Amino acid sequence: MFVFTEGVPAILVLLVWVGVFLSLFAANEVSRRFKWVGFGCFVVLPIILTVLWLTVLRDTSYMDWFHLAKVYSSTAGCIGFWCIRHIKKLRHNKIALCFPPLILAINIMEACIRDFEVSQYVTPVMEYMNNQVQYYIGGPWNVMNGIAGLLNIITITGWFGICIRKITSKDKSQDMLWPDMLWFWIIAYDLWNFAYTYNCLPTHAWYCGFALLLAPTICAFTLGKGAWLQHRAQTLALWCMFAQTFPAFQDASKFLVHSGSSKNIAEAAIREGLLASDGYTVLAGSGIYQVAGAAPNTTFMFVMSLLALLANIGVFGYMIYRIVKTKKNPYTGELYGDLRKYKEVKVLAES
Repeated sequence: MFVFTEGVPAILVLLVWVGVFLSLFAANEVSRRFKWVGFGCFVVLPIILTVLWLTVLRDTSYMDWFHLAKVYSSTAGCIGFWCIRHIKKLRHNKIALCFPPLILAINIMEACIRDFEVSQYVTPVMEYMNNQVQYYIGGPWNVMNGIAGLLNIITITGWFGICIRKITSKDKSQDMLWPDMLWFWIIAYDLWNFAYTYNCLPTHAWYCGFALLLAPTICAFTLGKGAWLQHRAQTLALWCMFAQTFPAFQDASKFLVHSGSSKNIAEAAIREGLLASDGYTVLAGSGIYQVAGAAPNTTFMFVMSLLALLANIGVFGYMIYRIVKTKKNPYTGELYGDLRKYKEVKVLAES
């Protein structure tokens, strides 16, 4: 599933993973609980970092369309959610309430497009472009997972039920709650997104497909109940900003972690003179290179993508069942208002 860098103790890599997870969880907690810390993290900091990425860090920061789209779309989501939370006239504005589902849909669609792109690489390839090296083997798993992502978009329900958490002595965060976004949709999203990172970002999946998905999900089920999308956007934006600024952490250090398939392709690339023996220094110019000597095992990618597809088909089927049962519009209405988990979130909201 994952392959650690040779010679690096597994316990050290695991501790680094725990550090990444705890840092994301803690950063989300601070930025959601303190209004102006959130403003600084998602308005001021991205402006400063953008200047750095386009100037002194231009030769090291990721410059491909996907990474740039991801960092700015997630940051845009954080800014929009901050405004809905802290500008009172937006809390009941239906146009404003369309923003969260639309930015979420755009974010998912970006990954679906990339999955479909990678599906074309039926021969193993090493891609070195825009300051990043990745290793791909495309196949039906990409198509299955792309379809899973599209279903995940379709099943985003209860747009106008978004509300704000009431202020209490224990929690003054004013989180953006989404009562109709329940655990089964979140789990289906996590399965899809993990499969995406494993398929299309195989050297990043250990961090951005594992730690980065767990942090907002655990927060949404514990301290920040009902505000999964807000937590997801904030942790994603913070991680993307970190990765853009310090790409060597996950690309060219002893903490580089491969998927099983990407490790096989990288080893073949070394044998074919495309990659140095350190496993990350590219010996060729920018481009996409077929690595004919690679024979990656794709079983895990197939199984993970199939699980993601089946989970999202299940959520889609349940949504259709609820539409028939409640006779409600799934987007302007709320489908799951009679469920216990919905009520647990709704009771936290302002009256």
